[in-house]
Amino acid sequence: MNALAELRSRFAQALSEFTPDPATFAAMVRPTQDAKFGDFQANFAMPLAKQLGKNPCELAAEIVGKLDVAGLCQPLEVAGPGFINIRLKDNWLTEQTNRSVADARLGVEPVAKPKRIVIDYSAPNVAKPMHVGHLRSTVLGNALYRVAKFLGHHVQGDNHIGDWGTQFGMILFGYKNFLDRAAFESAPVTELARQYRLVSQLSGYHDAKAEKPKAETRLARLETELATAEANKPANDKSAEKALKKQRSDLNEVREQVASLKKQIEVIESSPSLRPLAEVHPRIAELSRLETAKLHAGDEENTRLWNQFVPQCLAAIQGIYDRLDIRFDMTCGESFYNPMLADVVAEFQSKGLASESDGAICVFIPGNAAPFIVRKRDGAFTYATSDLATIRYRVNELQADTMLYVVDTRQSEHFRLLFETAKLWGYGDRELVHVNFGTILGKDNKPYKTRSGDTIGLESLLDAAVAKALQIVNENDDRKPEGRELSDDARATVAETVGIGAIKYADLRHNRESDYVYDEDKMLATTGDTATYMQYAYARVAGIFRRGGINRETLRNSGGRVLFTHPSERALSLQLLRLSEALDGVLAENRPNILTDYLFATANTFSTFYQECTVLKEPDDAIRASRLLLCDLTARVIATGLDLLGIKTCEQM
Repeated sequence: MNALAELRSRFAQALSEFTPDPATFAAMVRPTQDAKFGDFQANFAMPLAKQLGKNPCELAAEIVGKLDVAGLCQPLEVAGPGFINIRLKDNWLTEQTNRSVADARLGVEPVAKPKRIVIDYSAPNVAKPMHVGHLRSTVLGNALYRVAKFLGHHVQGDNHIGDWGTQFGMILFGYKNFLDRAAFESAPVTELARQYRLVSQLSGYHDAKAEKPKAETRLARLETELATAEANKPANDKSAEKALKKQRSDLNEVREQVASLKKQIEVIESSPSLRPLAEVHPRIAELSRLETAKLHAGDEENTRLWNQFVPQCLAAIQGIYDRLDIRFDMTCGESFYNPMLADVVAEFQSKGLASESDGAICVFIPGNAAPFIVRKRDGAFTYATSDLATIRYRVNELQADTMLYVVDTRQSEHFRLLFETAKLWGYGDRELVHVNFGTILGKDNKPYKTRSGDTIGLESLLDAAVAKALQIVNENDDRKPEGRELSDDARATVAETVGIGAIKYADLRHNRESDYVYDEDKMLATTGDTATYMQYAYARVAGIFRRGGINRETLRNSGGRVLFTHPSERALSLQLLRLSEALDGVLAENRPNILTDYLFATANTFSTFYQECTVLKEPDDAIRASRLLLCDLTARVIATGLDLLGIKTCEQM
C-alpha cells in the first residue's frame, strides 16, 4: 500500500470542508526529514490559515479533529506554527510489512484506472552506429516503460527509428562512389558507417569553406564593435558593463565557430586521401539529397539498396539492445509513416488548418511567429509531418491516452509546436509529453567525445565500463579472506552485470533535465549512490542466507512474522513500504531518479539495521525469523527496483 497516497486521500476528505481545492493542500503531506517529527508531516495549515484569516495552530487542530485515521496512525500532534506530525501505528506497519513478505508485488497495488501509454524512446538513425548520445533516451525511456507496466498501465514501447531521411541519401551516395567491396562483404554495417562518416565529413568541409568567410567577417565586425564600446564605456556604469559582457560572450562564440571551421577545413586539406575526394565532389551534399529524393520517389535501385541495408543496420543495433536488455513492442520508423504523409497535409488543408506560404504548406499557431512546416516548397515532407502522422496512428490504431517522447532538450521547440498543432488538429484530449533530458559531458564539461573530437560509440562505451568492472571484480574477489569464490566465467558475468548497470544507474540517478559528467571511476564505486553499491547490498543479503543455509522461499512460507523489537527494524519496514510511493512518483514526474533515490536510502537503512541488529546469531527464534524476513524483503525490493531501472543483480560479487 502507498501510505502517503492513503494519508493524502484522508486529509483531502477532511480539507474539503475548508477549501474548494483540498487536493492541493493535501499534497503538502510529505515524509519527514527527521524521524523525531514522526513518519510524515503536513504543513498546509499555515498557507490555508492565511487564506481563511485563521490562526494556523487552531486550524490545524480543527482539521485533525475532522480526520479519520484512527486505524492508521497514532494520535496526531500539532507542533510549532501549525505543523501536523504523523506517525503510523506499529501494528498497522507490521501488518503491511507482513503482507508484502507474502506478496509477489511487494505490496505495490496496480493502478485502479490503467492508461494506454505509448513511450517513444531511443530512436537512432539506422544508417549509422549508435553512440553515446543515444544512451539517455534509451535507458530513461526503458525505465519509464518498465515502471508504467509494473504499475498496471497498458504500455507500448515504440522505437521510432530514423530509416528514411537524409542520412540514407548519404549512404547511397557513398555506396555508389566510395564502396570498399571487400570490406562491405566482410562487415557490411561497418562499411556503411564508414561511408556515412566520409560523406558527412566531405559535405561538412564544403559547408565550412562556404561559411568561413562569413564567420570571419562577423568576427572582425564584433571585434571592432567591442573595441569601440570598451573605449567609450562610462565609468561605474553597470548597464554598460553588462552590455560589454554580452558582447564579449558573442565574440568568443564566433571565435570558437571560426576555429572550428578552420579545423574542419584543415583536416580535409592536410589529408592526402581526403583532399582529392573533396575536389572531385564539390556538390556532394546536394547529390546526396538527390539520392534521398530518388529513394522517396520509388527509384528501383535505391529502393533495392534500402531494402538490403536496413535489415543489416537493424541487426547491428539489436546487438546493442540485447546487451542493454532493452526490448520494444514495436519499431515503426519514418518509412512506416511515409505513405500517410500526403493524407496528413491534405487533411490540414481541407480543414483550413494549413495554408501556403512562400511555396511551403504551413500551420500557423496563434502566438507563435514561426510556422510549423508540414510540406516544403520542393514538395518534400518534414519531421513535423511524420510526427503528426505518428500521433494519428497511435490514437486511431493503438488507442493511446498518453504519449511520452523521450528526446533531448534541444528538441523542445519542435515538440512544443508539434503538440500545439496536434491540439488544433483535434487531439487536445490526449496527453502529449516531451520527456526532455540534458547532455552527457566529459570531464572537461563539454559533450563527451573522443580526443579526436568524434562522438563515442555506444558499444565501445559499454566495453570500457565492463573492462573496468572486471578489474574491480577480480581485485575484490582476490582479497576475500578465504580466497577467491568466483570462477573466471562467473567473474566475467558479474563484470558485465556491474559494468552495464553502472552506466545505466549513473544516467538515471541524475535529474534528467541536468547535464552530467561521465566518470567510470565514480559510477563503479562500491560506496555512494551507484548501481555497484546497490548490487553489493543485494549480494550481501544473499550471502546472509547462503551462510545460514536458509532457503528464502521456504522462509516466506514458514509462518514467521515480522515484529518490532528495535527502532531500526521499524525504520527498515517503513522504508520498504515506501516502494509504492517511489514508483508513483517516478510516473507522476517521469523521473527515474526518484526510484534511484529511494533505492539508495533503502540500502543505507538496511546497512544501519544490519549493524544494530543481529540476524543469524540472534538467539530468539521468532526475532531471528522476523529479521531474516526483513532481510529477504529488502533484497527483493532492491532487486525489483533495480530491475525496473533495467539493471540486473548477482547472488555473489
